[in-house]
Amino acid sequence: MTIAFPPGSVADVANGLAEHDYLSDEALATAIFLAIELKRPLLLEGEAGVGKTEVAKTLARWSGGRLIRLQCYEGLDAGQAVYEWDYSRQLLHLRTREAVGDLAANADSVEDELYSEKFLVRRPLLDAIAHNDDIAPVLLIDEVDRADDEFEAFLLEVLSEYAITVPELGTFRAKKPPIVIITSNRTRDVHDALKRRALYHWVEHPGLEREVEIIRRRTDGVTDALAGQVARAVAEFRGLGLYKPPGVAESIDWAQALHRLEQRGLTVESADASLGTVLKYREDQQRVRDHGLDRVVAAATDT
Repeated sequence: MTIAFPPGSVADVANGLAEHDYLSDEALATAIFLAIELKRPLLLEGEAGVGKTEVAKTLARWSGGRLIRLQCYEGLDAGQAVYEWDYSRQLLHLRTREAVGDLAANADSVEDELYSEKFLVRRPLLDAIAHNDDIAPVLLIDEVDRADDEFEAFLLEVLSEYAITVPELGTFRAKKPPIVIITSNRTRDVHDALKRRALYHWVEHPGLEREVEIIRRRTDGVTDALAGQVARAVAEFRGLGLYKPPGVAESIDWAQALHRLEQRGLTVESADASLGTVLKYREDQQRVRDHGLDRVVAAATDT
């Protein structure tokens, strides 16, 4: 049975996400349900690779709305996140009016033309607020912890009113507020004001059974045995105090890589050869080898 959007219950959220191959626990499903019902942003924090970004992508597939993604980084400003003017087209328009000889006589009207929506380039935030879609889009503000404090303050202002003012054109207000998912890897603390505006959920690594099922759903041709062994091996890695413990994304990649290597089960040799698929730092690989890959494989295959 296909679960309709918007969902009517927490169970609908869990089932609707599962229909699109995202397996959530009850706490995450509850947070998503409340964010949709209350029309509030949802801030998802957690280690890299636990599936925070995938929540927004899955919601977009389920709802049928567009996914609008704003990737945050240091130095991100309003021109890159909200809007800017298409200066090259404005200049071309000026030259055209000059060529036909009416620039001087109609200076005021030409200026109005230059700062019309025709020359406005909508960046992700304005695109999400001023959309005319039948279905509200999903706005993904990814890795907000990488942006500067000033941008975070501006973002709070936008999300408080779901409105953006362009001085030359006036204020754009959302007719249908977007579903807003904000992610953070917690490389720095997100300000309390933004947390107060949003609902909050910490995304944990999935339990063993759920991770096995995720691997099975997100890979082609991987045997149940291999999926289980990969999940157990990754759980062993996470217990070794690594600099960057592998996330679900790495579990999926590793299982797919082993399948491509025509492995139906995990061995010390295949694990060693493909270790770079799941551990992306040399120091972490060395720690695992010092611990003993044979011990990891033995624990993963001891069923």
